[in-house]
Amino acid sequence: MYAVIVSGGQQYRVKPGQFLKVEKIDVGTEATVKFDKILMIYDGEKTMVGAPYLAGYTVNAEVVKEGRGDKIRIIKFKRRKHHMKTMGHRQSYTEVKITGIQAA
Repeated sequence: MYAVIVSGGQQYRVKPGQFLKVEKIDVGTEATVKFDKILMIYDGEKTMVGAPYLAGYTVNAEVVKEGRGDKIRIIKFKRRKHHMKTMGHRQSYTEVKITGIQAA
């Protein structure tokens, strides 16, 4: 059994027991999170597709940790102008463990 959910503007294919890094969610560690924007559920026999979301289904998860990703270097350069600008970015994330897919 698996589901396709939306979190932080991105789509993820999840199944119970899976660890997943999603965009930062403002909850504490060891808290529970419910994802209610579910696009599709496949239970081994039939596929249910929402238009756009499935009503009455939730994906439950618990927060494992919060952190920041690797640094990405950004360089802006203009030739023959003696201009170069260097910046960096680290994206925050929340790592969750999917505990189950339930019907309401």
